[in-house]
Amino acid sequence: MIEIGFIIFLFYSNLLMGQFTRTNGEGKSLAVAVQDIFTATNFVIAVICALLGYLVIEYLRKRF
Repeated sequence: MIEIGFIIFLFYSNLLMGQFTRTNGEGKSLAVAVQDIFTATNFVIAVICALLGYLVIEYLRKRF
């Protein structure tokens, strides 16, 4: 569970950093950025990616 949680954390932190690039507009507040990234779609994507990442890591641990 810790590994899955860490992958989800990295996913959301990457989305948050992407909200503050030059192309997304200047003067965007943290509240607006957080509102943009915490959606149901992003959560589903984060969980699916975390589970896939976990399965790959476990496969590689058992293989090597």
